[in-house]
Amino acid sequence: MSLEESISSLRRGDFILLHDGGKRENEVDMVIAAEFVTPEHIARMRNDAGGLICMSINHEFATSLGLDYMHEILSTSQKFDSESKKMIIGTAPYGDRPSFSISINHKNTFTGITDKDRALTISEMAKLCNSENDKKKEIFNSTFKTPGHVPMLIASEGLLSNRLGHTEMSIYLMKLAGLTPVTVICEMLDSQTYTALSTEKAKQYAIANTMPYFDGTELVKFAKEH
Repeated sequence: MSLEESISSLRRGDFILLHDGGKRENEVDMVIAAEFVTPEHIARMRNDAGGLICMSINHEFATSLGLDYMHEILSTSQKFDSESKKMIIGTAPYGDRPSFSISINHKNTFTGITDKDRALTISEMAKLCNSENDKKKEIFNSTFKTPGHVPMLIASEGLLSNRLGHTEMSIYLMKLAGLTPVTVICEMLDSQTYTALSTEKAKQYAIANTMPYFDGTELVKFAKEH
């Protein structure tokens, strides 16, 4: 499917399938704009994709909330001794540092893991990102709790010029679509092979469910040209 079709789907509040490229993780993620997320979306990702349901946010929003990457938080922690800090991931096998930050729950959730709870946490974060209030950090600290059941991913400041992950690709798509730069992404897994779902199977799923399948390498080309 084309970039235009993928953007149209995201603007409608529908899913797209996004492949990051064969030279990286070589995984296909279900992606949706966070501002449209409902419990039904969370349930579908949980059932049809099966990976880790994460929320990606752009770098500027993360900075306004005082958030940092988890590997940096742990590396500067006084509670982690030098031996324990050897656990912290440097470069992952696919060539990048992980984009994970803290995990959160909205204060009005119960356990935080139900489809309703996760949808609430995600949609409220999208609202906060879109807010013009200049006290976002104070609102964030009083509205959300950590640790929680929605892992947050921080997109690289330079997006695709610095990192070519689903985190950056999905946020770049939000920029192109004119949507709030917060997304929900979830890896598609294969319960028969116990590995990532192949691109061929992902394409078959996309066709069966009238869902755009987009190759991230095309997005990288577009970004370089524009």
